[in-house]
Amino acid sequence: MSFFKKLKDRMFKSSSKIDEGLEAIVGEGKDEESVVELPEPNPESLPEIAPEPIPEIAPDIEPEAEPESQPEIPAEPELVPEPAPQEIPVMVAAAAPAAEPAPAKAKPGFFGRLVGRTAPAAPRRTLDDEMLEQLEELLITADMGVDTALRVTANMAEGRLGKKLSVDEIKGLLASEVTRIMEPVARPLPLYPSKPQVVLVVGVNGSGKTTTIGKLASQFRASGKKVVIAAGDTFRAAAVEQLQVWGDRAGVPVLTAPEGSDPASLAFDAMERAAKDGADLLMIDTAGRLQNRQDLMEELSKIVRVIRKKDPSAPHNTLLVLDATTGQNALSQVETFQKLADVSGLVMTKLDGTAKGGVLVALADKFGLPIHAIGVGEQIDDLAPFDPEDFARALVGLA
Repeated sequence: MSFFKKLKDRMFKSSSKIDEGLEAIVGEGKDEESVVELPEPNPESLPEIAPEPIPEIAPDIEPEAEPESQPEIPAEPELVPEPAPQEIPVMVAAAAPAAEPAPAKAKPGFFGRLVGRTAPAAPRRTLDDEMLEQLEELLITADMGVDTALRVTANMAEGRLGKKLSVDEIKGLLASEVTRIMEPVARPLPLYPSKPQVVLVVGVNGSGKTTTIGKLASQFRASGKKVVIAAGDTFRAAAVEQLQVWGDRAGVPVLTAPEGSDPASLAFDAMERAAKDGADLLMIDTAGRLQNRQDLMEELSKIVRVIRKKDPSAPHNTLLVLDATTGQNALSQVETFQKLADVSGLVMTKLDGTAKGGVLVALADKFGLPIHAIGVGEQIDDLAPFDPEDFARALVGLA
């Protein structure tokens, strides 16, 4: 299964929210003339129409049997007219004019034409100020943010006010605008010639840092890079064990320290070990920390300072892992971590479990930080480089 198919299949909450919202917006104010309504067939109210020419047929219908109680009346030959060709009854009282037999198949009658009509056209609605406000509200509920939602709808409306649009046309315009915003930030993790290249991974509790490190390590190793992982969350034994499991899956060594050890000291030792082993990449996990916990954020600053004592250019990458389910709270996380750890790029996880996928558009619009990868599951191959067009189509529910 391709990653784009996973993205489309699993981002159902975001896409269904926008899809259902667009259907409601267009359906609420659809233009009456945009829908062909089929009238209910009612023989009593049908307009008077001329009968269709019908080829002559031989009368082969036997007369109805007379009731047994009715006496038999002898026929009077002199009063019986010449038998006329039998006609199929029509829905008007006027007699059919004489006509030549049809040279080809007769045209369908009124009911035939009624049944044979095409399906109603897709509903359309005129793009006006009221519709734009509804579109803005829909994008805000998908967590795109007020500023980004206003910018997107304004660009969608440019040159199109007063035009009638269907749901699919609006989806196409929306996907194009989202793609335009996301294209500048869709960049893979850069690789540098210096060894080891230090990648510091940060984020709040439960954002998916550990699994992201394991998946990235597996991908780098598959591309021929020698990778070492440092388990910098020394306060949770479960975190170290989880990282060791992912290291085994990826075939990458994991450096650990006793529980409660100084994570900055572990980072320093890991840099020395990675340099000695000739590793291309050193990925350092850190403890999850809330951006409003000043003590934990200071600890992160200490890790960065110690790393730079060993290599002034390190960390070469600082990845902030964001949980898509946090919605607009992700913006404040980026602001805080960027100040303390000089964030260089983003990874967004759990896009398969939220209706708030639009927050990634808001992040790209506000910060312009590179988005290196997105995740839609727990498997080792459920993390892939960020593709703006695929993401935009999946977000709005386009096939």
